[in-house]
Amino acid sequence: MAGTQTHTLPTDKFLTLSVNLLHKVFLEATRTEAKNLYREISDGKPVPLTRVRMEDGSEVRFEVALDHSEYRGRLNFGAFRAGVTLLVANIADALREEKPVKTFHAEHDPNVVIFGISAVTVEEGEPSVLVLGADAGSGQPSVVLQLMYLERGQFAGQPGAGEATELAVGEAAIEQAADKAPDNG
Repeated sequence: MAGTQTHTLPTDKFLTLSVNLLHKVFLEATRTEAKNLYREISDGKPVPLTRVRMEDGSEVRFEVALDHSEYRGRLNFGAFRAGVTLLVANIADALREEKPVKTFHAEHDPNVVIFGISAVTVEEGEPSVLVLGADAGSGQPSVVLQLMYLERGQFAGQPGAGEATELAVGEAAIEQAADKAPDNG
């Protein structure tokens, strides 16, 4: 049985790769293509995106999944795409400005990480918080990019909580989400 080789990418390079993949499949793609992918991931199961060749010649499969269990209301494609658009922009801004990005690891699996950059959008007066996580712990040469909505109640009363702008998400909220992240292993 062949062993799985571990690759480590610095956070900024991993986020750049992730943002480019998300941008390509949800924002550059036609509305129909993006909406079809949204329908597939809205069931919570990972969907293959692409394979990336590493510097050593090995390939890593990238997949995307969506956890919208904490989204309040009915999540539709327009609201989802608005959240992804803002999340991609916020991550790109942080990378461009070379801001340090906090990462949070799940207690049950150190291969699951959530990045401390969020996107807050408001649909029908209800704010929602979208973050990006990654799971490389399946034992396979793959990474699942996990788009997750966090429980918005933990942000009530914080400045900007009702605005569609970047929110400085509290560490406790992201750590709680990291603990909830699915163990795909």
